Amino acid sequence: MDRFQKIYSQGVVNIIEIWVDRETGINYVWRKDGYSGGLTPLLDENGKPVVTKI
Repeated sequence: MDRFQKIYSQGVVNIIEIWVDRETGINYVWRKDGYSGGLTPLLDENGKPVVTKI
């Protein structure tokens, strides 16, 4: 089983995806724009990581 699961995706050239770490439940946002991109934890309104119950 893969550790990360994609739960949301939008866009074709400018892509935004949300991935969940299946071990910790932490959600990550991945953004790709052309040849560049980045990954960061998804934070709630209090600045804490969004966690999905596994």
